[in-house]
Amino acid sequence: MGTHHQGSKTEILALDAYIKLMRAADSITARAHLILPAGVTLTQFAALEALYHLGPLFQSELAAKLLKSGGNLTLVVDNLERDGFVSRTRDPADRRFVKVELTSKGRRFIGALFPKIAAGLTREFSVLSSRDQLALARICKRLGVGRAAPVAG
Repeated sequence: MGTHHQGSKTEILALDAYIKLMRAADSITARAHLILPAGVTLTQFAALEALYHLGPLFQSELAAKLLKSGGNLTLVVDNLERDGFVSRTRDPADRRFVKVELTSKGRRFIGALFPKIAAGLTREFSVLSSRDQLALARICKRLGVGRAAPVAG
């Protein structure tokens, strides 16, 4: 189902594409939630995954990578720290900066969980050919950057 808007062809096309993009993203996100253990949010998973693959990050860097506000990420990290998955330390050179890193418990947890999520997302995207997945990634990147600058494939 697309838009019911009675505007120009350009508006209808953009709104229809937006609706389909958001429905697809919401649908995949809902199914990804089913793979996560009870009590773990997608944002918590994303934070753990970033720390797992990138190593310790300042909390502001982590927020930027996840496209989350500093306040939202503080709550996420508070909960991950409460559960023993991450630890935080203040930068001795500038105490405004807080470094977040996985604990050994957090590393074991995300190390066991990540392959399940990767497999689930691989199944979700298997409805698209490899070529379609590459095209979708390229289009999404261009759309995410917006009119700011052209993006090379």
